[in-house]
Amino acid sequence: MYIHENAICESANIGEGTRVWAFAHILPDAKIGSECNICDGVFIENDVTIGDRVTIKCGVQIWDGIYLEDDVFVGPNVTFTNDKFPRSRIYPDEFLETRVEKNASLGGNATILPGVTIGRNAMVGAGAVVTKDVPAGAIVVGNPARIVGYVDAVEAKPQETSSHESAKQMLNVGGTYVQTLPHFEDIRGKLVVAELDDNLPFMPKRWFSVYGVPGKEVRGEHAHRECEQFLICVEGEVSCIVDDGSQRAEVHLNAPNIGLYIPPLVWGTQYKYSSNAVLTVFASHKYEDADYIRNYEEFIALKDASK
Repeated sequence: MYIHENAICESANIGEGTRVWAFAHILPDAKIGSECNICDGVFIENDVTIGDRVTIKCGVQIWDGIYLEDDVFVGPNVTFTNDKFPRSRIYPDEFLETRVEKNASLGGNATILPGVTIGRNAMVGAGAVVTKDVPAGAIVVGNPARIVGYVDAVEAKPQETSSHESAKQMLNVGGTYVQTLPHFEDIRGKLVVAELDDNLPFMPKRWFSVYGVPGKEVRGEHAHRECEQFLICVEGEVSCIVDDGSQRAEVHLNAPNIGLYIPPLVWGTQYKYSSNAVLTVFASHKYEDADYIRNYEEFIALKDASK
């Protein structure tokens, strides 16, 4: 551990190999892990827990109720807040918890409002204002911050086929694949057809459509324990993220003859809806709330346990 002679470090809870540089001030009850780098001019309050290998660049204040997990990067002059309605000398009974999960990065001058969670591996762009939770792996920019992409998502482009043929393109993500369905066109119009036994990997027990979604909103963000799904955007376009916990791909659905198969235990997210998008989903099971996995950390734990 290294403490610069011009730093004020009142905490005894500093991990091995951590470096605290000039003019940083750490209060007594703060807990800081090993091999962290606390740069010049950082202030850390009492009810703060910081994991291992965290980097906090110059000019950052970490207030009560803020928790940074392992391998987080906090850029210069990032602003954290912990009170939605601050008044001078009036304090809440408890401060809202703000959590930055493993390996997330916050760009310089970003502002993080109180009570939000920034998911693991997420990236917050420089100057972004984060007003609500950021999903795991999401890239957000702007004011308010909006999702513009996902970290390490490999774009999957459906292969071209004859219009009368069906083709399957496997993705390197937990058994997911893109299915091109037969489609026909003449002067009377256009037709897409799917033989349920041949083109769909299951016999559907439920279907639903998602439409009228504001273009900046995100849907999905869950996995299923047993249910399989097959997604087709019958009008407009939408981008779909599939994530098996180690690999991630992005599929752009923009034609009614392109389908995306999502097996159980694959995390699915849909975003970038066009204003006229109509996403139709076929499901292998009837609705059961217990079949949903809505928390990404729980999803990762289940994937790890299944290995």
